[in-house]
Amino acid sequence: MTPADAIAVLTTGGTIDKIYFDAQSRFEVGHSVIDDLLQHAVVKRPYRIVEVLRKDSLDLTDADRDQIRATVLAAAENKIVITHGTDTMTATGSALADIPNKTIVLTGALSPARFAETDAMFNLGMAFAAVQVAPPGVYIAINGTVFDAEKVVKDRERNAFVVAPKNGT
Repeated sequence: MTPADAIAVLTTGGTIDKIYFDAQSRFEVGHSVIDDLLQHAVVKRPYRIVEVLRKDSLDLTDADRDQIRATVLAAAENKIVITHGTDTMTATGSALADIPNKTIVLTGALSPARFAETDAMFNLGMAFAAVQVAPPGVYIAINGTVFDAEKVVKDRERNAFVVAPKNGT
């Protein structure tokens, strides 16, 4: 398999990589556990992990999105999975929308991967599957659904991603 056949996994932080600091009663983004998750899942498809950022997605700036974009453009791989916080995942998807000839799938989790009950492993597995079968474009794979990144919003009240309403209705 050539590098173009492998999957690049870009980590940017977000809930999927958060650690709970009990003494401080808060969460912070920690060292990424994505490689551990892929090893536990016995993933055989070649992949390469690149830590781009270690931030909560609410703290991402335009410069951070430019850095993510530059990393995607520089990747030899044509299949890219990006782990990302869910709050601004759609904004990053929009920043990547015009990249040609690459299949980009953003994913994350609503609870940290380090928790016993988490959606992280399932979402990462979905992203790995989606990136292999979807045509070039940008997608969000989360909680059992693969969305076109330009046609989805996060419904904060339901804590779920939904198809964006047409014309604001």
